[in-house]
Amino acid sequence: MKEAAISNQPGIENKREAKKKPFKQRFKTNLPLLVFSLPAFIWFIIFAYLPMFGLIIPFKRYKIFSKNFFYNLYKSDWVGLDNFKFFFRSKDAWIIIRNTIGYNFIFIILNIVLAMFTAIALYEILNKKAAKFYQTSMFLPHFLSWVVISYAVFAFLSPDKGLLNRLLVSLGGDKINWYTNTKFWPFFLVLINSWKGLGYNTVVYLSALSGIDRTYYEAAAMDGATKWQQTKKITIPLLKPVIIIIFVTSLANIFRADFGLFFQVPRNSGPLYNVTNVIDTYVFRALLQTGDIGLSSAVSLLQSVVGTILILFSNKIVKRYDPQRSLF
Repeated sequence: MKEAAISNQPGIENKREAKKKPFKQRFKTNLPLLVFSLPAFIWFIIFAYLPMFGLIIPFKRYKIFSKNFFYNLYKSDWVGLDNFKFFFRSKDAWIIIRNTIGYNFIFIILNIVLAMFTAIALYEILNKKAAKFYQTSMFLPHFLSWVVISYAVFAFLSPDKGLLNRLLVSLGGDKINWYTNTKFWPFFLVLINSWKGLGYNTVVYLSALSGIDRTYYEAAAMDGATKWQQTKKITIPLLKPVIIIIFVTSLANIFRADFGLFFQVPRNSGPLYNVTNVIDTYVFRALLQTGDIGLSSAVSLLQSVVGTILILFSNKIVKRYDPQRSLF
């Protein structure tokens, strides 16, 4: 009886029929889909798989002998782990790692919490036109380049004519040279990053909120639950899959920093390196000042390896406590 019931399932029958079809017939049937996916396939080949030949660059002292990349790669001397050792022995290595991990950890937590509660607040606004206006207004900073944002920040923080210094002088205070004072910049960077990323992350949560059945809230309201109780007992638990996905994918990039935020916004100010220098800016400056492609590639490879380990580790933890919420 069980075998008969299984054999009657339409999905299984379709799979069996698909397997019986010859390869040429299946190819002709799926040809439009294959053509449609061809640009993405070519993109991955060019930008994801061909660059994998460069995985050996971190273990070589890469030198340019000719215009042929593969010839240069072949002729360059092997140095083993020297590029990695040089990075970890440099005086700024641990400051750079501290800044990268510290800022990203704060960004992850703040972006998850702020975006979630902002999305819930927008979703509860009865006037949908007003909600759309607020949503669009918050989403606009996501499309601004860091160069534009850096000039906007400079308008506030300019030592001579900045808005903040004018405000301080009008209140009887002294001007502050913001671009040489390190104690303010951790707050500035966190604030600017949250402002720029809030709109995009909010849209992600709003799309998840739209899929929640409203009857849950109606039943809770009939039982006398307040809005906060509904949020705590219904909304947040149902948003857990989205929170986990965002957290795990963000954790994979905890060893990577937004170059524009840490380079363009502080205007590459030397006195601020102690709080703005991260791995990505270090790689750029090392390549610009020394031309050492091997060292820059070694640090970039380290970022990828750490990111892969972190995403596997975090996914394993999620799988242990809630297997249905894990990525794989």
